[in-house]
Amino acid sequence: MDDFERNVISITDEDGVDYELEVLSSVTYNGVEYLALTPVDADDEAEELEVSILKSVTENDEPVLLAVEDEAELEAVYDLLMEEMFEIDVGEEYDDDEDEV
Repeated sequence: MDDFERNVISITDEDGVDYELEVLSSVTYNGVEYLALTPVDADDEAEELEVSILKSVTENDEPVLLAVEDEAELEAVYDLLMEEMFEIDVGEEYDDDEDEV
């Protein structure tokens, strides 16, 4: 049994295939919620975790998760999610040279 409760959602894709996904984190960007998701059945031994970032919107009074197709939007949301999940400021990791004169 896990020491913590997992936030799991079920989604159905356009082809009618059901997926169980764990919500790793969520952020709001420009008034829209975005979710970082990973398959519940992901291999715990894998070196890299498969993570998807999806936009949460409402269409016809139904919640819908959409792929983020705009590269700049995806990068901004990714940076926010990294800051949220790992409490880091991704913008500062390359600013070390600014202090040198």
